Amino acid sequence: MTSSVGAPREPAGTGERPPARDDLEEIELSLLLEGVYRQYGFDFREYAPASLRRRVWRRIHAEGLTTVSALQDKLLHDQACMERLLLDLSINVTAMFRDPTFYVAFRDKVVPALRTYPFTRIWVAGCSTGEEVYSLAILLQEEKLYDRTRIYATDINEAVLERARGGVFPLDKMREYTQNYIKAGGKQAFSEYYLAKYDGAQFQRSLTENVVFAQHNLVSDRSFNEFNVIICRNVMIYFDRTLQDRVHRLFYESLATFGVLGLGHKESIRFSPHEGGYEELDPSEKLYRRID
Repeated sequence: MTSSVGAPREPAGTGERPPARDDLEEIELSLLLEGVYRQYGFDFREYAPASLRRRVWRRIHAEGLTTVSALQDKLLHDQACMERLLLDLSINVTAMFRDPTFYVAFRDKVVPALRTYPFTRIWVAGCSTGEEVYSLAILLQEEKLYDRTRIYATDINEAVLERARGGVFPLDKMREYTQNYIKAGGKQAFSEYYLAKYDGAQFQRSLTENVVFAQHNLVSDRSFNEFNVIICRNVMIYFDRTLQDRVHRLFYESLATFGVLGLGHKESIRFSPHEGGYEELDPSEKLYRRID
């Protein structure tokens, strides 16, 4: 009897070749994401595939592994590994007063409406390490609206939320942030808002007195309040269409009538399930007002 050890074998009874390498990796990724969802409750199954694959492979190499399946085995049995992967999968590219023209438009188009409310609730969804939250708090303070505003700052990642709570940002970023602040219509010296310590800039604790930092998963969690403003910039570009539609529905259901939705420059409400429920407040800066 001849041995077949070492020779590739066709699946019994099918006459078909085993899956190609790309197909096999797709199966592995699907199983990994399903395992993450079932074990930890984080749902990345409808994230944009190309970006997801790059981030997973970055973690595979960082863990000293060679396959997606090996990473799945490790993270299912090692919560610390899952937390490292979560940092890789979370989108944490941000800056204070990023896209300054957005803040100019916010001052001009949104602030006047907020002045008419006795109290304002704002949701910053996907707040990452908090630069956008502190920027918004500074703007509202300068417009004398902060004292009657509650900002809910949420992210899927508890580690970046902890950094946001701390309010310490790299000192070498302050020149860039100062320029952004000036372009965004800042009304005083930016340096008045922070204290330089070693290589960090500690921002005033008063800027977070009316901020609630909390973990929230846009993919699986529900609405938790009614808001006058929702800001979610440069987050949905990493989601596929199905997931984008789900998040748009969540935001629509969470906005009060005449509430404002702010998106990133590459994002839009076009072709979303509730496109007809908004009017354009500032189309170039992706500010929309719910009208029904």
